Amino acid sequence: MCTKGAFPHRSASSLPLTCVHTYIRVCASALGLCMKLQCVSLWLLGTILMLCSVDNHGFRRCLISIDMDHIEDSFQEIKRAIQAKDTFPNVTILSTLETLQIIKPLDVCCVTKNLLAFYVDRVFKDHQEPNPKILRKISSIANSFLYMQKTLRQCQEQRQCHCRQEATNVTRVIHDNYDQLEVRSAAVKSLGELDIFLAWIAKNHEVTSSA
Repeated sequence: MCTKGAFPHRSASSLPLTCVHTYIRVCASALGLCMKLQCVSLWLLGTILMLCSVDNHGFRRCLISIDMDHIEDSFQEIKRAIQAKDTFPNVTILSTLETLQIIKPLDVCCVTKNLLAFYVDRVFKDHQEPNPKILRKISSIANSFLYMQKTLRQCQEQRQCHCRQEATNVTRVIHDNYDQLEVRSAAVKSLGELDIFLAWIAKNHEVTSSA
């Protein structure tokens, strides 16, 4: 029997065999425990660093330096005239299934970039406006969208604008809704819903005034 403190001045080589085995088992257990604790500590540290990285690169909102009040005022001046041309009042493009409301913070930049491209490359080009006053307002909004696209490209270069599958799916739904209508009708419908997109930008980005 190996008793605690029975051999205070004897080396491990002079101890009975059972005591040596016990001594080895205790040391091995202690070493294993230390290694486990070290692994846990390293895992916790890695998790913290990963979360910090996600917070810095994924959830940081892009700063859009644009006068949103000017864009919204321009739209309000033409909203009634545009929506009066809408021949499909019960159909929606942006707001179907509350599309924009289910977007996660990590996907905000990508969806914003895609929708700006949607308006610039499709809606504004497809719409044919005979009224010069309304056309000027639409052109002003389009120029503001081009400026915002430039800002978001900078975010993308800084790796703050990841495009995950969720963001791609949302964009596809909006394009599919657009394609369900004749081109001119779809353009009018999308312009009439522009206030939905503008409100979403203001809510999901740190918007500053350029004035």
